[in-house]
This record gives sequence, structure tokens and C-alpha cells, in this order.
Amino acid sequence: MNKLELISTLKNEANISKTEAARVVEIFFDSMADALAEGERVEIRGLCSFFVKDYKSYTGRNPKTGDKVTIRPKRLPFFKCGKELKERVDY
Repeated sequence: MNKLELISTLKNEANISKTEAARVVEIFFDSMADALAEGERVEIRGLCSFFVKDYKSYTGRNPKTGDKVTIRPKRLPFFKCGKELKERVDY
């Protein structure tokens, strides 16, 4: 399912216009992205959680030349599947 299919499903289930459904989905995703950008954890009970991991700087290698390269510290979002979703998928 992609974003357009989600909007279409919301439109049909909630009996609202496509524009309203698109706005709801945009608000939902923007709120999640803003929370993650601030370092907060996003948890949707029964479905999943998203969180941000911090990585320290380290020395890596350029695979083409073999030269040492310093990799800057970074923050990356991660997804963790909820128990109920695991059970529903692996019936």
C-alpha cells in the first residue's frame, strides 16, 4: 500500500472527500516526521514504533581508493514492528 492507496482507503472508510483525506494523511506523516526530527519516539500501539539512533563518528575506508575517511556523527530513524502486527502477519 502506498500513500495514494492509503488516502483512497481513508476517503472510502471515513466517507470524506479525497482532499480532506489527503490533508489528514499529510498531517499525520508530518507530525511523525517532526517528532522524529526532535528526537522523540513515535509509538502506534499494536502496529509499530519509530525511534532515532545516534551514531558516533568513526574512521571508514573509501572502497575505490582504500584511503581512510572520517565519517561524521549521524542520526538515523529506525522502525520496530509491534507484537500484534507480527502475529497478524505470521498467522
